[in-house]
Amino acid sequence: MNSILSKAKLGSQPGGRPPVAVELSPQGVLAAASPGPGQPPVYAFEPLPEGALIPGIGEQNLRAPEVVAAAIRTALGQVSPRTRAVTLVLPDTVVRVFVLDFDSLPGRPAEAVSVLRFRLRKMIPFDVEHAGLSYQVLVEDKRECRVLAGVMPGPILQEYEAAVRQAGYEPGAVLPSSLAALAAIDSPEPVFAANLGEQALTTSITHGQDLLLYRTLDLPEDSSQRLQEVQRGIAVAAAYFEDKIGVRPRLLHYSGIGGSDHSAPEDFARWLDDPELAVADLAPRPETGAASPLHPTDKDLSVGTPALGNLSLAGVAGALAGAA
Repeated sequence: MNSILSKAKLGSQPGGRPPVAVELSPQGVLAAASPGPGQPPVYAFEPLPEGALIPGIGEQNLRAPEVVAAAIRTALGQVSPRTRAVTLVLPDTVVRVFVLDFDSLPGRPAEAVSVLRFRLRKMIPFDVEHAGLSYQVLVEDKRECRVLAGVMPGPILQEYEAAVRQAGYEPGAVLPSSLAALAAIDSPEPVFAANLGEQALTTSITHGQDLLLYRTLDLPEDSSQRLQEVQRGIAVAAAYFEDKIGVRPRLLHYSGIGGSDHSAPEDFARWLDDPELAVADLAPRPETGAASPLHPTDKDLSVGTPALGNLSLAGVAGALAGAA
């Protein structure tokens, strides 16, 4: 199977992924491609009708596979990809991500995967033996071996890969949105990040090449309960940051859904109502580089504003980090 983690952030290397990425979400398809080495990416967005894509691990995700495939084809066609291989960025709710501790792990990948499947058997609510699984060693020394593992139901992975192939492309690495977004941050300092989707909030903490926290919290549909869960999720992650790093976090890197007026970090900061925690856009939208034309629904925006939907660019921008 294709790697779910394939050089996600930690240990990302030049040339490790295709210079093309596509993120699938209920809102639509966001594509990005690098025109050439050292050149800024070009972006395009193609909306999906409501109900065409419903992410989850328990049942079919693509309720209208042909519509999703057509949107992938349209979005990627606008960014003129140099290859047919693409990095596929998926909603956090379809991939389970774990940081696991071992005394040691077999050096041979096939043996290591067997050990991981055995460890995960009682930790995930689906068939681990036929699941898509990959891993990355974060820390390994004489005392410990810390491993980042990503796993998702085999049938769900096949759905998404089939849609990419139907669109005329070949899926390469497969990443959950939040893990992909982390690669957009290049900092040796501890990083506190949050990714808000329609269904879930993912909080994460990185320190250099190590991933200290990665937690996806399912959110209730009720707006008042949703706000409370988001505030609680951020508070728990901030407390974990202080416990591990020794200081309270002062900056939160935000990605995820937001208004098309580019105010998502400000909106999220108002939600949190924490004057001691600043919120910054993990991947600010560029002034140029959008291939999508204006849609009629964008007529209230300033002239020339690209129609990229209300999704953060962090997932696809991070997926291109280190691309050839």
